[in-house]
Amino acid sequence: MKTFATLMALMLASPAAAAPLCDNLGFAGLLASCNRGEDIHLTLASGQPLGEDVALQSGAYYTLVIEADGSAELAVEGSSFFRAIWMNEIVINQIEVRPMAVDSIEFDKAGVVELSFIAIKPGTHVLKIPGSTGASQEVKISIQ
Repeated sequence: MKTFATLMALMLASPAAAAPLCDNLGFAGLLASCNRGEDIHLTLASGQPLGEDVALQSGAYYTLVIEADGSAELAVEGSSFFRAIWMNEIVINQIEVRPMAVDSIEFDKAGVVELSFIAIKPGTHVLKIPGSTGASQEVKISIQ
């Protein structure tokens, strides 16, 4: 019993790993402007790297910007990542969509999609171009 009490005291005394980026979230809660991390940019282009690996803070708000150049019909998939976040909205051609779940996003032509979300589930998740095998055709997103 003494070990349990010690463990609980240590857990309560140490900072939470999933703390938001700011202390005073105010009325907006986790969507507060002070809780926003840097935008994540991915580029869908035939034969080009998808993007750089990123590390996110659990509890923080981010925007994932995916831009396709139209050089090929390409998609991004990553069910593990999409299940590890809470999606606020997806914006396509200035149309806001508030989905419950997403498995992939496909571009038939050039365009831009913005997905705003709160990182929730810690771990390393992969976004990749389906059917591709090259390391540059995937991005690892670590939620800490």
